Formats: sequence, structure tokens, C-alpha cells
Amino acid sequence: MATEAGQWSEADIGDQTGRTVLVTGANSGLGLRTAQVLAEHGAKVLLACRSPERGAKALRDVAARSATKPVLVSLDLADLASVRDAAATVRELTRDSLDVLVNNAGLMGAPRGLTRDGFETQFGTNHLGHTALTWLLMPALRGGDAARVVTVSSLAATGGGIDLADPNFERRRYNPAKAYSQAKLANQVFALELDRRLRAAGEPVLSVAAHPGYSRSELGSTMARSQGNAVVRRVLGTGIRLGELLIAQDVRMGALPQLRAATAPDVNGGDYFGPRGPGGLRGHPVRVRPLRSALDPALGTGLWELTAKLTGVTPDPA
Repeated sequence: MATEAGQWSEADIGDQTGRTVLVTGANSGLGLRTAQVLAEHGAKVLLACRSPERGAKALRDVAARSATKPVLVSLDLADLASVRDAAATVRELTRDSLDVLVNNAGLMGAPRGLTRDGFETQFGTNHLGHTALTWLLMPALRGGDAARVVTVSSLAATGGGIDLADPNFERRRYNPAKAYSQAKLANQVFALELDRRLRAAGEPVLSVAAHPGYSRSELGSTMARSQGNAVVRRVLGTGIRLGELLIAQDVRMGALPQLRAATAPDVNGGDYFGPRGPGGLRGHPVRVRPLRSALDPALGTGLWELTAKLTGVTPDPA
């Protein structure tokens, strides 16, 4: 639910010259648009991508818009070894001075599967991979100027909860939509728990969250393709295309909440941005209320501790 009115747009983004930004999933959709806009406003952008081919194409696109040279960083969030390597690369490239981390990449509605480390694909990629990356990059963020972490959630986070006893659906029957909802709620819970811990430690780094509303991106098509039954794929695919045609906003609008979270001078730790329109589906970005469950410190602590146990990454801040 929106908590303010406003018409914030790309025109409100100030000069980002001298700032260094890492965007995950920057090869397409919301991530690519975010990288493009930040580069156009002067930021040095690091594009974290899984596919070398798609990443190289995105790099050329962003370079054509930028006065500074963007850099491609190899990152597979479904592989914690890759996450560690990417974090080490970023720390070296930035000399431990990173101003913004945009945790944008994600999978939606994937069929039952496991990451390289044995976690349910959506929880492992969308939440565990991003959390581990954030923790590993905290030294670089501390060295940044008014640094902030932007973690992208989703309206789908409202569709369920987080089962801390069975996050990988080992005992529950797997449902792609429920798994996606759990992963995106975990993104929101993590962003707010990180904010609590940063403030308690007196850290200058901000942790904020955003969601794009209902936006036309590759995620919907991926969900339709992932369903096992051909008839279901056709029906679901048709429904998604109609919904995107009639309701969804384009990626230029969909990227605005995370761009505001990444750049606006009035952002505070724990803020959550999303479209101002009915149901949060579309419109210009405003501060919105996080889900009640995301505000629960007990759930935040539980998820934080579980994530550390599963990833083997030392939480930072502790």
C-alpha cells in the first residue's frame, strides 16, 4: 500500500559521476534498464551476468551510453563458488570502494530443481546467492560513499510465507509459485534484517528494498516455458501475454522503484519502494509499506541464521 504521492522519474536522478554500481542480472529486463540509466547518469557500472554471450551484448549496449567504461563480472547466483569468485573480483576491481549494490537478478516459476550446492533453485538463486554476495561485499560497501544495498522483491511475496524448517521443499510438495513467493519474501525479509543490523552496528551503509509492480520482462515468459504440460504452457503463456498487454508497465517504468532506491538523496535505511498505482501494479515509485511478516524481527533473525548455516558464509554485520 502506497504511503505517499509522487511522480518520481528518471529526470529526478542526480549526477552519478564518481559512483560505482554493481547490478546483478544486468543482461536483460529490469537489470539492463537499471544499468543503462545509471551509466547514462555518469556511474561506473559493473554488470554481473551468468551468460557470457548475453553479458557481452549488454556490456556493449551500456558502454555506448556511458562516459565511463562498464565492466562485465561473471556471476552465477546458483553456484556459491561463483558468488565468492565474483565478490573477490568486484573487491579487486573497485579497490574495496563500491557505492551501490543492486540485487536484481532472479528466477520465477522455475520447475523443481537444485542449485549446484543442492538448494531449491528459486530460494537458492534469488535469496541465498544474493545474501551471500551482499555479505561478501560488505568491506567494499563500507569503503563506498554513502553506500546502499538495494534488494528487489516482488508483489508475489504476498502469496505465502517462509518455512524455515523446510526452505528447499524437501518435505513439502513442490509448487513453483509458492517457491517463488517464498524466495521473494526472503528478499524483503533480508533487506529489512540487514537494515536493522547495520543500524545497530552504527554502520553508514543503507539497506533498502524495491519491487517493480507488474512489469513486462523475461520472467513471465520464463515461468510459462517452465511448466511441464504443453497445454498448461500454452494457456499460461497466453494469460501472461494478455496480462502484460493490458495491465503491465514497460521496463522503463518497472525499473524506477529500484532506481529511486539506488539514487534518491532522501532514501532511509529500511525504505521499500514500489509503484503508486492500485494494488502496486503500476505507476511512479513511492515508499510503500513492507509486508507485516517482513517486519517481524524473529523471522528476520531466523532467516539470517539459517542463511549463514546453509551458505557457509559469515554474516556481515554479524
